[in-house]
Amino acid sequence: MPIPEEFLDELNSRTDIVDLVSSYVALSKKGSKYWGLCPFHSEKTASFSVSPDRQMYYCFGCHKGGGAINFVMELEGLGFVDAVEELAKRAGMAMPEVGRDGSTAKKRERMLSLNREAARWFHANLSRPEARPGLDYFRQRQLSKGTITRFGLGFAPPGWENLITAMAQKGYEKSELMEAGLAVHNSNGRIYDRFRNRVMFPIIDVRGNVIGFGGRVLDDSKPKYLNSPDTLVFNKSRNLFALNLAKKTKMGMIVLTEGYMDTIAMHQAGFDCAVASLGTSLTEDHVKLLSNYTKEVVISYDGDAAGINAAQRAITLLERTGIKVRVLRVTGAKDPDEYIKAYGREAFAALLRGATDQMEYRLNQIAAQYDLAQDDQRVSYLKEAAALVATLDSPVEREVYAARAAETAKLSKEAMLEEVGRLRRRNNWQRRKKEERRALSPTQSAQPDARTLRYRNVP
Repeated sequence: MPIPEEFLDELNSRTDIVDLVSSYVALSKKGSKYWGLCPFHSEKTASFSVSPDRQMYYCFGCHKGGGAINFVMELEGLGFVDAVEELAKRAGMAMPEVGRDGSTAKKRERMLSLNREAARWFHANLSRPEARPGLDYFRQRQLSKGTITRFGLGFAPPGWENLITAMAQKGYEKSELMEAGLAVHNSNGRIYDRFRNRVMFPIIDVRGNVIGFGGRVLDDSKPKYLNSPDTLVFNKSRNLFALNLAKKTKMGMIVLTEGYMDTIAMHQAGFDCAVASLGTSLTEDHVKLLSNYTKEVVISYDGDAAGINAAQRAITLLERTGIKVRVLRVTGAKDPDEYIKAYGREAFAALLRGATDQMEYRLNQIAAQYDLAQDDQRVSYLKEAAALVATLDSPVEREVYAARAAETAKLSKEAMLEEVGRLRRRNNWQRRKKEERRALSPTQSAQPDARTLRYRNVP
């Protein structure tokens, strides 16, 4: 059953689209309309307009437009019902029990409520004597009381059923804690708390809902970090820690870190643009989510082999969406948290301003694999660098980075550009041949892109 038209009419009447859009986009009034940079595509000149008279938005660049519900759907990546629910919360309206499976909706709301109560309990524990180890840990990491409160940090004390007991007093069953990932069971069927003797980091989505948790041990137990499993309300591949705060940043970028503490330390130092992935590599869903809030991402991963590989993969994913990518190289410290503590906020701000653009970073990583004093290795470096530069669509970018690679290996820019051109011609030829083969094979072209899926009996 669809959402009643009268409910949607009232919701739209209570929603001022200028106020709504202004919470995401900086707008300035010109004539009867408001103008700003489009949140849906990259631009330097404002072509995004909001009409208070019509309660509509429209971008003259990418041609996206609509009303308040459509705006939230597009920007937050939500379905229709979820977008209506988000606007209803904003307007102080109760959602009608229609538009989706009522039992699933109630179960989802119940789980979110449970997570919220659990987060409050973890946080309240910090004021109790038995949680002294957790509070000491946060103090050792130099987190202020304000930061602890802002992020809702907490502590799960030792013991097997502390949370289960506390939530039972709130009316929640063990089975509900199991479904929310807050409790687990052993082979004997005993149900107990998932998080024990850990400092707790609530994971909050962009709408302010507590959807999961991360917990860090205070000793040498394994695993060091433990995250909630995927649930009805939480998917680690589709959410980012602290994006609920970073989405409001005025810094013009989002910094992608490897962990909770790096992100929290940056926020405490005034860099409110930091987020972290949740124990998983960056995914296409993460990138889509980021693209809703920024046009530039700075990657701040560790400089070890795992960090370099993760950065390379993240660059590839981010570039597909047109996001500008830079890479932060933290020198003199292990990570942003240590750097800020050692050198201070201003030094880190300078480091952030000097972040390397992604092509220079990738060329440097290639060069690091070779001894450029040896002719055969110089040739190998130049071939690999030329293959990378050949992927650039912009002739200007190809010339700039070809020249940089040539200078690194002490080769003429002209020779490097000639190799880049040869590779582009080869790549284009291979692409055309592949398209021709697909066009000549209707059965193959009808198959889905995912290799794990195959249609049978394609006509």
